[in-house]
This record gives sequence, C-alpha cells and structure tokens, in this order.
Amino acid sequence: MKKKPPKDKAAITQEVVDRAPAGWAAVQEKIAAATGLSILLVDGYQPPALVVSNNNSICHAFQSSPDYVKLCDPYCGQAHQRALNAGGAIEYKCHAGLSCIARPVRIGDEPNLAVIGGRAFVTGADYRAAVERFRVGDLKELLAKDPFHNVIFSDQAKLEELSGRLALAADKFTETDTQDAAPIAVASQRSREARAVRQEPAQLNANALELQREIDQLRGELDKRSQLDESLEHFLERINATDPQQTYTAILKNSKELLLAERASLFAFDENSNELVAKSVIGFPVELSEIAHIRVGEGIAGQVMESGRALVVADLESAGYRAAETERGYKTRSFISYPLVLAGRKIGVLNVADKIGGQAFDDVDLSLIDIIGPQVATALERAGWQERASEFRLMSVTDAGTGLLNRRYLEERLNEELNRSRRYNYAMSFLMIDIDDFKNYNDVNGHPAGDQALKITAHGLKSELRLEDVACRYGGEEFCILLPQTPINEAAAIAERIRRKIADTSYPFGQNQPEGKVTISIGISTLSRHVDTSAAIIDAADRALYDAKRKGKNRIEFYQNPSGSAESNPAPDERQ
Repeated sequence: MKKKPPKDKAAITQEVVDRAPAGWAAVQEKIAAATGLSILLVDGYQPPALVVSNNNSICHAFQSSPDYVKLCDPYCGQAHQRALNAGGAIEYKCHAGLSCIARPVRIGDEPNLAVIGGRAFVTGADYRAAVERFRVGDLKELLAKDPFHNVIFSDQAKLEELSGRLALAADKFTETDTQDAAPIAVASQRSREARAVRQEPAQLNANALELQREIDQLRGELDKRSQLDESLEHFLERINATDPQQTYTAILKNSKELLLAERASLFAFDENSNELVAKSVIGFPVELSEIAHIRVGEGIAGQVMESGRALVVADLESAGYRAAETERGYKTRSFISYPLVLAGRKIGVLNVADKIGGQAFDDVDLSLIDIIGPQVATALERAGWQERASEFRLMSVTDAGTGLLNRRYLEERLNEELNRSRRYNYAMSFLMIDIDDFKNYNDVNGHPAGDQALKITAHGLKSELRLEDVACRYGGEEFCILLPQTPINEAAAIAERIRRKIADTSYPFGQNQPEGKVTISIGISTLSRHVDTSAAIIDAADRALYDAKRKGKNRIEFYQNPSGSAESNPAPDERQ
C-alpha cells in the first residue's frame, strides 16, 4: 500500500486577479513569457499577490504551504513595503537562494503597488544548495508539492533589465487604453531585449560566460524533471519490497531507467568485514555469486565508499584509470560510482555505466542520483535489516539440535493452515511422532549418542515428506508433521512410509534397543467437526500417539472421537 504524504492544511491563496488593474495581467504575462522570469504584482504583504505570472515552482511550494510560508516572510512577504520605503528598485536573495528584484510601480490610478520579479537562480551553487535542502534537509516534506517542475535560472543583468522593463510597461499602461498600451509596451520590451541580446557577448566577461554555461547545463537538467517528478514522490515505494532480493533488483532497475544506463550494480557495506558485498547486477556478463567482495579503500567502488564522495567519469583513461578487460564488454568509458550514506553511516555503493546512446555521464546525471540517493540508501539499509531479520527469524524458529523447525514455528504455521483449510474446504492432517524407548537409548549410550539419534531421525522424517509438508521438533524426542491439504488416508500412507524408514535406518547403537533397532510410534489426527482448532488437532494426535505406545509401540494409531470411531476429514459441506 502506498504511503500517502501528510495532508497539508488549507493551501494559501496565491493571487486575487479581480483586485488587479483591468488589463494589466495580460501585459505582465507577456513580459514574463518574453523574459522567462517570474513576475508578481502586489499591493501589500504577499501571498496573495494581485497577479502571478510564470511563478517559480519552488516559490509556489513554499508560499502555498501554511507550514513553510513563514520562511519567505522576510523576503518576498515584505518586499512591497521595502520597495515603497526605498522609493525605487531593491534587490535581494531569499532563503532558498533565489535572486529577486522589487520596485514600486504606479499603474493607472493605483499608486500603492509594487512588482516582484526574477525568483531565479543565478549561480549553480545556489541551486545545488536548494536541491540539497529538499534532498536531505529541512524541506524534504515539500517534495510532495512538485517543487522542481518550473525552476527558473537567469543572471543578474537580466534581472536588472526586467526591473526597467516593468517600470516602462507600468508608465505606458492605462486601464482605458489597454488594447493600445499593451502592444506598445511589449514592442518596447522586445526592442530592449533585442538590444540586450546583441550587447550580451561584449558585456559578459569570462566568469559570466562560465556561469551561463552552468546555467544552460542546469536548464538541461530541468528537461529531465518530467521524468523525475514521479520518482521524487514515489521512488522509495517502487524500490521497496518485502523480499530483500526484490528490493535490490528494483533499486537497480529504477535507477538504471532513470539514468538511461545499460549497466548497473549495487553493493552493500558489511561493517563486520569492512567490505562491499554485491547485492544485484544488471547488464553484466557474470553471475552475482561470481563478483568478489571489495575491501573499503580498494578499487573504484571501495575508494568511493571510503571517501564518501561520488565519482563521475566521462572517460576512464583520460581520468587516469585503467581500462576494464575486453571480455567485460563495456560499450563506453564513462561511469558514475555513488556512495550511499545515511546520517554519516556507510550503506553501500551504486554504480551505473554504459549510458544509452554512447554519451558520457555528467553532473546532470549526478544531480539526479543526488535526489534519489537518500531513498536508495534507505531502501538498501531496510533490505539489509530484512535479510538479517530473516536470518534471525530462521534461527528463532529452527531447532539447533536437529535443524528442523521448532514448536514456535509450528504453532504459527498450524493456525495459518487451519484458517486456509476452513476458507477453501481443504483437508488437513497432523502426525505426532515419538522415538520408542528413547530414555533407554540415552541412558545406555550417553547424551551425545542421543543427540545424534535425534538428528538421524529428523533426517529420516524429512526424506519421506513432500515440499509442502512441515516437519518440526516438538520437544524432547517428540516430532510432529503438518500435512496441508491431506486427507486421513493419505496421511496414513505417509506415516507408514516414515515408520518403515526409521525402522530400516541404521543407528550407531540401535541394536541395543528393546526391539534391536530404533523405532517410532505415530499418532494421526485430522481436521473435522470435532477437531477444529490448533489445540484440538495437537491434542488429538497426542492421544493417538499414546494409544500407539500403549498398544506395543512401532505402530500407527488414529485419533478416536468420543463415539469411538476414527476421525476423518468431513465432506466440504459438513465443514461449513
């Protein structure tokens, strides 16, 4: 079942267009579309604004949430008052690293207005810092609001240009001449934009050009956000399974598809051995069991785990690494090796290679792993817990002396099978088994010999059973066998095979037993109208076993109901 995100309180209204000067919204929309920046017209504290155009999705996530809007109050919340107090344009960077401008404007007869513009990242560092907060910091809960579907990038010069453009549009705007004013304002804006574009190369220095390249690269990342939107919210659900191996496979399958990789491998960190252990591989010409453990600090994955720093390699040899053997069949020399860490704890390493299309992996791919990384680490750690829990559970339900399941497991499983038999009208039988004269065997031959006899008997029981049958050690020298979907006649045949198997088995001191060999007695009960609970089924088989002992041992007896006849499985309609 999917885990639903906690419900927000009532979302905060973002705009009240009916209070805005008539016709201004169309002008503002055109300017926002032409510049690619956010614009808000405000007449006081916001939200709400009068008009919102091309809002940054990160800002919308904050300001529509009653729990997070307060983070914006010192910035956009108070921008109107600060701009009016300054009497002109102001610039500021908000808590999320978004750069904004605000300036007072007079539109028609409305003197108490201001515009907020930009809401853009102007450096890659600001953007990555924001991503980190959403990824593992204080903003994780906001991921459910889809904060990355319209992220805006720009530079400082464009923000300043936007400020002037808005002032010009406001000056030219009249409510009574909207149809004429809007085209004029837009034409003027386009003219200024064209001049700005022509001047840009001469004005930008080397640092600005480098920033522009970084922004272009980050814009490329946004093209992939449509793929990531669903992943951010549901990735963890898709990669979690009740079976650890299914979780490992799902992690690789979903990561591989997201990163367009043909190969992927997942290693878990073993704290006891200080090694990375392969848990799943996709696209490799080797079996999982053939992959050797990797010491932390050795090899690429081991070094990445030790340093805790991701490695993005565009070309293996250019980066100074030795090329992989030809038989491994790599198609490219590019890969990412990513450390999975939670709160400083080493969890494992995720590797991807051979990008579809032959392209090299880059920082855009790394940013995608940055976002899903904590979820992958969480799923990997959880799968490890499940694996260990399965081992511990197996130990807790297994009898150490014989290797059979123990009484605790029997009681749980018997209830399950009983419910299933009732629901589907299945037959079900039960055997209670005791080694004849076992006390004598122990006393004469010693407890080590007795322990060995128990193991031999357990092995003999299992060898005569079907896959669906459940053999358990009940206690001491007593064993029991649950026979799902088995009527009494089939149970009798199985019991007889087991009795003969033990009688024909050679025990180290079997000749010292009263019959010259080790034998067993078996009591049989079956689900019926009189025997229809777990306790009743066990008790009935135990009574039948007592009868077998009383009648001479090395034999099989059936439970006799109070009327004196052997119980048998009733017809389906009798059980309903």
